[in-house]
Amino acid sequence: MIHSLTGAVELGFMYALMALGVYITYRILDFPDLTVDASFTTGAGIAAVMISHGQAPWLATLAAFGGGLAAGICTGLLHTKGKVNGLLAGIIMMIALYSINIRIMGKPNISLLNTDTLFSGVASHEWHDFRLAYIVVLFAVAIVVKLLLDAFLHTDLGLALRATGDNKRMIRSFGSNTDLTTILGVSLSNGLVALSGALIAQDGGSADISMGIGMIVIGLASVIIGEAMLGPKRVFWATLAVVVGSLAYRIVFALALRAEFLHLKATDLKLITAVIVILALVIPTMSRSAKQKQQAKRRTAELAAGMRGKGAI
Repeated sequence: MIHSLTGAVELGFMYALMALGVYITYRILDFPDLTVDASFTTGAGIAAVMISHGQAPWLATLAAFGGGLAAGICTGLLHTKGKVNGLLAGIIMMIALYSINIRIMGKPNISLLNTDTLFSGVASHEWHDFRLAYIVVLFAVAIVVKLLLDAFLHTDLGLALRATGDNKRMIRSFGSNTDLTTILGVSLSNGLVALSGALIAQDGGSADISMGIGMIVIGLASVIIGEAMLGPKRVFWATLAVVVGSLAYRIVFALALRAEFLHLKATDLKLITAVIVILALVIPTMSRSAKQKQQAKRRTAELAAGMRGKGAI
């Protein structure tokens, strides 16, 4: 059980980068970007190819981030300059990237076993020391990326990006180029997704052409769960909620697999993900609805009491 939970925490921090990318498009830009499912594999494929050919892991990871930026730029250009619907632009790029990813990787699967990765230096002979150091390093990476994103969103360009998602027409009337901010947001989102893919590939020891399938759902689950736990507040707390949501999602998933009475298998990943997302969406909605009904009943009771008081007079 301890091994499962530590593994869930490690994956939670790595997937948090992908969830932060989804947060940019889903919450900030209100852009339904499905490029995520393919750009995740793009990042993993670029990193795996470069590392397997002897390139430095940090350089391969940086190149993976650049590959995600390029994929996002293409989606943004399709939407803003090509006037293609945002959802359709993401689907088109997702389909195109499948073939591009095969070209990049050269084959459906690349192994990174017995090669140096970003995490090779963290390895230790003592299991407990290794896991603790691993978690600390991944925590530091997730927090640094979160803080850098926070800092960017408080710059003039970041504020323009946030305003674009809130009201395009208004920010355009102030002379801001909404096409540029949209492209920037989608590009940054996919860059973070690809970065997450690169880390996952190095952690798992391989990159697979199908490893990105369903990433958009996992990202949305992390965002929704985090918001349900901490609530959508200021940028600092909103991005922190995404990281917490990613951790919570992986821990819930690990516990669900370990629950023997549920009879679940690793192949039930997509089903578990769908159930978690449904619960994260339905429970807060039902809670708000129940509170609204209670408030309405209270107001009705107060009004009735007031009417009775006037009648008695």
